[in-house]
Amino acid sequence: MKAIRRFTVRPVLPEPLRPLSDLARNLRWSWHAETRDLFQSVDPERWAASDGDPVRLLGSVSPARLAELAGDHRFLRRLTEVSGDLDDYMTGDRWYQTHSGELPAAIAYFSPEFGITAALPQYSGGLGILAGDHLKAASDLGVPLVGVGLLYRHGYFRQSLSRDGWQQEHYPVLDPNELPVALLEEPDGTPAQVSLALPGGRQLHARIWLAQVGRVPLLMLDSDVEDNNFGERGVTDRLYGGGSEHRLLQEMLLGIGGVRAVRTYCRLTGHPEPEVFHTNEGHAGFLGLERIAELCDGGLDFDSALEAVRAGTVFTTHTPVPAGIDRFDRELVAHHFGPEAELPGIDVERILRLGMETYPGGEPNLFNMAVMGLRLGQRANGVSLLHGHVSREMFSGLWPGFDPDEVPITSVTNGVHAPTWVAPEVFRLGARQIGAQRTEDALTVGGSDRWDAVGDIPDQDIWELRRNLREQLVDEVRVRLRASWRQRGAGTAELGWIDGVLDPDVLTIGFARRVPSYKRLTLMLRDRDRLMDLLLHPERPIQIVVAGKAHPADDGGKRLVQELVRFADDPRVRHRIVFLPDYGMAMAQKLYPGCDIWLNNPLRPLEACGTSGMKAALNGCLNLSVLDGWWDEWFQPDFGWAIPTADGVGTDPDHRDAIEADALYDLLEQRVAPRFYERGQHGLPDRWIEMVRQTLTLLGPKVLAGRMVREYVERLYAPAAHAHRAMDPGSARELAAWKARVRAAWHGVTVDHVETSAATATAELGSTLGLRVRVGLGELGPDDVEVQVVSGRVDPEDRIADATTVPLKPAGGPDADGRWSYEGPLSLDRTGPYGYTVRILPSHRLLASAVELGLMAVPSEETGEGAGVLMR
Repeated sequence: MKAIRRFTVRPVLPEPLRPLSDLARNLRWSWHAETRDLFQSVDPERWAASDGDPVRLLGSVSPARLAELAGDHRFLRRLTEVSGDLDDYMTGDRWYQTHSGELPAAIAYFSPEFGITAALPQYSGGLGILAGDHLKAASDLGVPLVGVGLLYRHGYFRQSLSRDGWQQEHYPVLDPNELPVALLEEPDGTPAQVSLALPGGRQLHARIWLAQVGRVPLLMLDSDVEDNNFGERGVTDRLYGGGSEHRLLQEMLLGIGGVRAVRTYCRLTGHPEPEVFHTNEGHAGFLGLERIAELCDGGLDFDSALEAVRAGTVFTTHTPVPAGIDRFDRELVAHHFGPEAELPGIDVERILRLGMETYPGGEPNLFNMAVMGLRLGQRANGVSLLHGHVSREMFSGLWPGFDPDEVPITSVTNGVHAPTWVAPEVFRLGARQIGAQRTEDALTVGGSDRWDAVGDIPDQDIWELRRNLREQLVDEVRVRLRASWRQRGAGTAELGWIDGVLDPDVLTIGFARRVPSYKRLTLMLRDRDRLMDLLLHPERPIQIVVAGKAHPADDGGKRLVQELVRFADDPRVRHRIVFLPDYGMAMAQKLYPGCDIWLNNPLRPLEACGTSGMKAALNGCLNLSVLDGWWDEWFQPDFGWAIPTADGVGTDPDHRDAIEADALYDLLEQRVAPRFYERGQHGLPDRWIEMVRQTLTLLGPKVLAGRMVREYVERLYAPAAHAHRAMDPGSARELAAWKARVRAAWHGVTVDHVETSAATATAELGSTLGLRVRVGLGELGPDDVEVQVVSGRVDPEDRIADATTVPLKPAGGPDADGRWSYEGPLSLDRTGPYGYTVRILPSHRLLASAVELGLMAVPSEETGEGAGVLMR
């Protein structure tokens, strides 16, 4: 019979065991080994059955066992130590508290998904895992972050396979009362709520669940409340589910409701109000509108409020793939804002203008969430050096006339949270070398360029560690593969072969990620005979573990999964290649350490960063990857291998795949496998072990989330907080009025005459030319602009590359015609074809960048004849 109602019955812990509840409710246990060990000792069997979730464990332990532990003095001593350690962690000074400089009192970090732990399944892939690692690293560093997201009742889907290898989705219901979260409550004990106005006089209400991620509170909004109608209750049903309106409502709740949740949390707890708001991808972009509305309610006009909001906003773009950006029909957005809906005090046209693609190549009737994020954020970044370059190209239409290199989007390369992803065996090896505390500091705070202590670890120890991790992976794969085949309908008698799947002494390659087409899951299948030869090589075999989920609506991705599964089902090779369904954090934590090679073969440059290879590297796994994302930035032959790409082969994807697949096979056959199986005089693969050592020594410190968060603090959060403080209401009004005046008058700004002291078209290296320029400023004055000379090498079309920009100084004016004179030196510091031009940009002390307005005046073709090539 089916129950008509469900309750969660919580255990009553004996008084001596009460600290267990606090330890279970702080997600630091997910990356703190001593806390997990303590919970495991409560009941090892139930710990395994609860998938390592302390909340579930405590809900299933018998009262007799709890009473026994309450009298166990040894256990109570351990509990006191671990509980005291958490208290020190939560209250003591960390990196942020000892950092000099004016740092923000608090930062709000918004993301549509967070991958903290498998026990809180609120993530789909890399974006969520990155957000989770960001929160954990911020906690370790003492950064006063407040995370903001949604609590999805079904999370992302669970994946299984049909008998013929087709992906099947399942959406188990998540009961928040059984998750490591707690309701945020008002002083009278009622749940705290936020509400959004919907068209037709309806309301969307949401409760606020709190997950404590170490020192960082994570606020998660949940629309499944009784005050809502059926449709509104389902707004937070699934991560990335539903149609356009459903997604729009999710993103309004995340952005607008999220700001209201932060205000509520700060009111109830006394937490400092955030000075900086960080939008992790465009999904949360509406947060800027809510903050504008707050300031308008306080008396500012829209334009001034916009400037104040922009000053304290950081926007991170994560995708170089346009399909990865949410875009909504203009009319749908208009329907949900204005007098009869949300933010009634703001003109709907002003809202629409922030997101419309009003640039060449854009679709003017679509509202683009990333475009709104860039217009509402004074500071923006991509997530690797290459992705920063791609993003500047991708969004250059927002800054017309400027070279992509000048588009104000910087980059902070992602990192990964080492305590989450480093296997305990790897940590213990480091602790044996330099001590547990120094190892923990190296993995969390980072700061050094090298981990030289790795050089003192004997080769034998490194090789034994790698084999041990590989053996653990083999055991894990067999368990998961057996469960998968049972789900696919196989009987026990059919599955005896699984006991021989994989070999702990064979070179093991891992490939696991989401399955959009550009990640090319099946590139390895391009030449199946050649792959079979590699898998079955008599002296140098390889084995491959593959995992990944296709989006539920992506039948193309599902066909790729099926193609891979069917190949892995072949009795000739199924002991050497496996596909594991339901890729998630728990699987990943076994997969990364157990592989010798991490394979990544996306279409370059469509991988923004790709952090899975970083997690593998921290465990001594070598990377074999296309030069994309972070690997393009940090690849060295010491760390692995770069798969050559066919970037210049035109647009024929089939031909490109063929070339790059051949390159992959060549590397495996000729370089990777021989290196792994080659033995030195002591019977060890000396050259392989040296690559592992170099990966840990030189790459390890770079890929840390601690390094990433420190960069965000120093390069983005601190400047944003400084700009936020400078942008008081008076300054905001001043800047808004100045921008309006400059935009209105810019048509009158001209470069009228350019002359130099050069007598010929050639000059000597190191010489300096005098430059004199006459400009028209119309209704503006010299205080409103900067006149610059831009110089550098030129190509055959006289385009300046690797430009140097130097401001010119006013030298007189206005003359009888109202023209101003500027002059300055031009240093010829490079040989070869060299050229310069002159331009005028807006200038104001409160601008973060002279490019900000997207306005520029340059010489006309006639005027520019004096600004040509100087040296050939």
